[in-house]
Amino acid sequence: MKKVSIVIPAHNEEGNISLIYQRIKAVFSKLESYTFEIIFVNDGSRDNTQSILEEFSRNNEDVKFIEFSRNFGHQPAVKAGMDFADGNAVISMDADLQHPPELIPELIQKWEEGFDVVLTNRKYPKEISYFKRKTSEMFYRFLSRISDVDLKAGGGSDFRLLDASVVSEFRNFTEDDLFLRGLTSWMGFKQTSVNFLAGARNAGESSYNIKKMMKFAFTGITAFSVKPLYLAAYLGFLFSALSVVGYGIYVIYSFLAKTEISGWASLIMTIVFFGGLQLIILGIFGIYLGKIFKQVKERPNYIIRSKNL
Repeated sequence: MKKVSIVIPAHNEEGNISLIYQRIKAVFSKLESYTFEIIFVNDGSRDNTQSILEEFSRNNEDVKFIEFSRNFGHQPAVKAGMDFADGNAVISMDADLQHPPELIPELIQKWEEGFDVVLTNRKYPKEISYFKRKTSEMFYRFLSRISDVDLKAGGGSDFRLLDASVVSEFRNFTEDDLFLRGLTSWMGFKQTSVNFLAGARNAGESSYNIKKMMKFAFTGITAFSVKPLYLAAYLGFLFSALSVVGYGIYVIYSFLAKTEISGWASLIMTIVFFGGLQLIILGIFGIYLGKIFKQVKERPNYIIRSKNL
């Protein structure tokens, strides 16, 4: 029998743990050729999530937990679960039941067909605002263009199945700003995807506010591209050129109209020219600094307070 590990990050999810466990168990009761384990990763919850996980693990041997020392974020939580999973395949999904466990058999079927990575394309229900759907689509389209990874609209879900060989490669990553959605596409392997309709959150409130979404977006952009740093250099050239052309015209006009102030023209031209030149130099420094910055940080992605693995 093949074993499937299911990694579920949990941040203040005390109202969802029991239900998602029951639904996953019901799914595998119909999959006779597979066993499963659920690895809950408590990402610094402030409610009763940890005590519920400890009780579940005592009563169900297929439930494991990892407790972080503080809130490290969703992506490190997924990474921690994969680091300790020992299944033939690993499925990551959220605890709020927006990722339907009933899709698991389809993910496994694609895996059995020979795919190493089975992604999911999230489709939003009609209740979700047009603004949210379009901004999500625009973000992933922008990220695909500005970076070296191809993320299709709707493919930004952390609901995916990875073969054990892919998970083994994931364990080698030590970069600080994890963006697993991009890394999954970047790694390659034989990939496919299935569609699913995102469900409604069962209990609790989403911790993803605008600030966290913006931070996550910038993490995704900077994790796979130094193009923003090149942009700084391009802006330096642009403003330097504009200053020379624009102020040059104004200087000529002032000279012909005899309205110039003595010494003003040469001073302004010098300031704007060297200001643009400094932006160019800072942009170039930033390119090299960004490359070094990605390599030298060796702090752990997470710290474990307790676990039963």
